Amino acid sequence: MKNIDKKSLTLKTLTKSNVWDIQENDVLRMLEASSRDADIKENMRHYLDIIKTAFDMEDVKTDRPEVLKKYEARGFEIGTMHGDDGQEVKIGVKKRPIMRVTDLTYENIRHISAEKLLEVIDRNFGGGWDSLSQSIQDIIQSGFDISTTTLPKDRLHKQGGMYEKKVEDGFAVLEIPKGTWIEAIFAKLKPETEKPRLKLEQENAGFDGEGDDDEDLPEIEDKYDDTDDEDDFDDDKLTEESYRTTIEETPEDLELAAEDVSDDEY
Repeated sequence: MKNIDKKSLTLKTLTKSNVWDIQENDVLRMLEASSRDADIKENMRHYLDIIKTAFDMEDVKTDRPEVLKKYEARGFEIGTMHGDDGQEVKIGVKKRPIMRVTDLTYENIRHISAEKLLEVIDRNFGGGWDSLSQSIQDIIQSGFDISTTTLPKDRLHKQGGMYEKKVEDGFAVLEIPKGTWIEAIFAKLKPETEKPRLKLEQENAGFDGEGDDDEDLPEIEDKYDDTDDEDDFDDDKLTEESYRTTIEETPEDLELAAEDVSDDEY
């Protein structure tokens, strides 16, 4: 995940991507300071829309201790901001949790760890990588290098095998039991070398007329495997060479491809 100086962020520099880097107290700090900037007050709806992509916000209409405690028990932090009439109003702010694969977006995918990502995938009914929709896979692979392999239990942790090499290379791993076999999903955050071409980020960057031109934004590279072979495999015919593995076709991983030549599913 990116390390940023949260205090350097303001409402004017907030986007639907970097808003995931901040916490509730940062939001409240920005909103409390907004009363001193006429331009922010004029465009407050825009800034609130950005905040609400990552945070739940509620008006606290009753300023009584017992009411505030109920909000706090639900995970809200309470602060103040200035309303349209200039009067101070109390608000509750709570960051949206990323608990399910449907919570993943192009904006937040790079703001979670590989371990957190695999935890979210594991909650998806234990179905493994192929159980995810193509759209979810697209989102995940925009931020992470993903490799999968399915092997018998006694072969997964073979010394010098793919599992050992991936872990040594910094990949986090999720093991999903499937009968006498195990699917291993490896995940590693991609280095941030290019900014994906996302319409939402273009709109946010260009709000003040200072956004990048279209030609300066790179296209997202398509790295997905076509695995159309859905024939059932026969356990009696399985050999070590028939174990299924899908990996990113990078120079480091090509040496591993010889171990995994079949895409058969079971």
